[in-house]
Amino acid sequence: MQPKPRANGTTVTEFILLGLVETPELCPLVFLLFLLAYMTTVGGNLSILAAVLVEPKLHTPMYFFLGNLSVMDVGCISVTIPCMLVRLLAHKRTIPYGDCLTQLFFFHLLAGVDCFLLTAMAYDRFLAICWPLTYSTRMNHTVQRILVAMSWACAFSNALTHTVAISTLNFCGPNVINHFYCDLPQLFQLSCSNTQLNELLLFAVGFIMAGTPMALIFMSYIHVAAAVLRIRSAEGRKKAFSTCSSHLTVVAIFYGTGIFNYMRLGSIKLSDKDKAIGIFNTVINPMVNPLIYSLRNPDVQAALWRVFTGRRAAA
Repeated sequence: MQPKPRANGTTVTEFILLGLVETPELCPLVFLLFLLAYMTTVGGNLSILAAVLVEPKLHTPMYFFLGNLSVMDVGCISVTIPCMLVRLLAHKRTIPYGDCLTQLFFFHLLAGVDCFLLTAMAYDRFLAICWPLTYSTRMNHTVQRILVAMSWACAFSNALTHTVAISTLNFCGPNVINHFYCDLPQLFQLSCSNTQLNELLLFAVGFIMAGTPMALIFMSYIHVAAAVLRIRSAEGRKKAFSTCSSHLTVVAIFYGTGIFNYMRLGSIKLSDKDKAIGIFNTVINPMVNPLIYSLRNPDVQAALWRVFTGRRAAA
């Protein structure tokens, strides 16, 4: 995509990303920290994926979705952090207009798939705990693939809608983005067009794309909690809750940062605090997901150990 020319002003062909720090002396430290975070995130999520693939005990719908979530997390961080690292190495802060919109599209695409996969995982827990006798039938391989395909379709529609909408805006003045990647709130501030319609679109689509999954997750866990409380065995209740606690932690972090970032447009001026939220969205969330899912799960821990040691599972 190329910016539309204006008859009465200049056209922005590139943006300047200020990054996380403006002090040159801190750039090497930032580079090392985020390179380490990137390698940790990619390594952790690919380890989870490998564990799901090689461990027969993890060949279940829940871990099928977790494997897909790990791939999306690698994609999310790869859309933003490598570009930032390259700019730090090259001492270059500019990003072409088309590259900026491309980054925006893929970030919202992959984050959107994450959103719907978390919903599918909540639905899986609901069926497993509330309908155990028919679980294998209701959550068969076909249903799993359909849920993943629907996640991609909805996320693609969302990302394409926002990318096309932002491409209709004119950028003819300031081109400095106080962030380390391109995102909608920052681009709205730089546009010399009226962005009210775009902000309403973001709020409306965000309410549908995030509000609906949140409502489904909330309803799923209300039923799950009610079913677990009916279990007489304390050990049974503990086991059932432990399978859901990791997922609920990831959901809380993911939706909490997302709502703070996108549902408050026009209320306050964007500041350096948004960079912290951006770090949560692009780095912290993908990095802690493998830790959260493996910390209290002996099956995942055993599978990871076999992946790292090269041992095969016992037949």
